[in-house]
Amino acid sequence: MTSRVRAHILVKGRVQGVGYRTFAARVAMQRKLVGGVRNLNDGRVELDVEGPRETIEALLAELGIGPPAARVTAVTVEWSPGTERFTEFQIWY
Repeated sequence: MTSRVRAHILVKGRVQGVGYRTFAARVAMQRKLVGGVRNLNDGRVELDVEGPRETIEALLAELGIGPPAARVTAVTVEWSPGTERFTEFQIWY
């Protein structure tokens, strides 16, 4: 059994107003990850994701590309142990 980890992810670039949150949520749900995604006031997008590390790493690769109108310039991640506080993936407003 693969242990569950948490990744706090910040995505920088043209990632607001281009469907990035919907894209990120769809990819995370397809990979059966839990957590959420939200826009930040400074123009970045923040994700708090839990699941197997290998699955989150695959998500990170897709987040670096984003939907067609996005232009991602940086993706940063901080890893920590899973918290088990999420049961699904949501878009937070």
